[in-house]
Amino acid sequence: MEIRDLLTKHRQEKLLRHYDALPDGAKARLAAQLEKVDWSLLSLIGGENHTNLRGELAPLGATELAEIETQRVRYTEAGLAAIRAGKVAAVLLAGGQGTRLGWDKPKGTYNIGITRPLYIFECLIRNLQEVTEAAGCPIPLYIMTSDKNNADTVAFFEEHDYFGYGSENVRFFVQEMAPAVSYEGDLYLEAPDRLALSPNGNGGWFSSLEKSGCLAEMRTKGVEWLNAFAVDNVCQRICSPDFVGATILSGSDCGAKVVSKAFPTEKLGVLCLEDGKPSIVEYYEMTEDMVTLRDDCGELLYRFGVILNYLFKIESLTDIANRRLPVHMAEKKIPHIDGDGNFVKPTEPNGYKFESLILDMIHMMDSCLAYEVVREKEFAPVKNATGVDSVESARALLERNGVTL
Repeated sequence: MEIRDLLTKHRQEKLLRHYDALPDGAKARLAAQLEKVDWSLLSLIGGENHTNLRGELAPLGATELAEIETQRVRYTEAGLAAIRAGKVAAVLLAGGQGTRLGWDKPKGTYNIGITRPLYIFECLIRNLQEVTEAAGCPIPLYIMTSDKNNADTVAFFEEHDYFGYGSENVRFFVQEMAPAVSYEGDLYLEAPDRLALSPNGNGGWFSSLEKSGCLAEMRTKGVEWLNAFAVDNVCQRICSPDFVGATILSGSDCGAKVVSKAFPTEKLGVLCLEDGKPSIVEYYEMTEDMVTLRDDCGELLYRFGVILNYLFKIESLTDIANRRLPVHMAEKKIPHIDGDGNFVKPTEPNGYKFESLILDMIHMMDSCLAYEVVREKEFAPVKNATGVDSVESARALLERNGVTL
């Protein structure tokens, strides 16, 4: 379809304001972007956002630390057996920049060291290497980047020789992008030949993995389980055999590492049941009762917070992908060019970005094992430069766990 016909069909004629003045190469780039747009997203605008409606919520227990200790050998043996059989792979979600850290490069390239270089990516690779050394075999690592940071991320790993992990064990794939739109549903341009695009949310990793061809590669290798984890937790254990083994032995579709909340109002999403199925309720969605209710032993009923470290069965992921994840509209400040071609950087929200969320993947599963970990050993998120969940607090925990900074 010609670009003019395509834009007219979807009522996006405003994008043609600058089109005629573009050179042929720029026209081709814009056309290529438009061909990838999921136009069905525009139908969400102006309708009811049912994705924010919650069902009946109830507490969900976890496999707690004391029980894990009694079963650790059994869990670990089962996990190592799966790893040695090539059934487990790791998926690192690393599409973001370190903007909140004052670092305009891939977040994983941030140097968290003090007396020596120690990068976030390096911390994660070292943690994964502990498992591969125990198992005596490599674990395939798939790293999701974004259009904005892919080249820098790949170059960084090459420059550092993959921190000894071996380039043959690492594959990169780029997260799919979604258009940013005005409140009226008009697609924004960030340049005359370029749409304003953003990553399609942390729930978009599996569809991006599939479209990249990496999923087919995994199936050829016999991979059955994927440990998906976020880039910004430098202390987390990846493909830890006890977690892998416990999830497999439980017969669950997925497993989620959780920590006990440090205090009732801690800003963590909590694993619970929603209409009888596993779900995650965000801290800002919780009622006062949910925040404060305690059991007969005085423990918070909703106390197990997720740390974005999940083990998924590929078979179950494929099933929910066929049913399609819900799409959320998030109000955002979207930089763009106006009708005169001037660049605008808004100070207030001016439209929507479309995102799918990993928490919806959990809720579409029939079962999920909540697996408690020691927060002082596995929860050191690096979200801010200082204060809570910061470079400072992560450094403190790294040192507490014997890492030289």
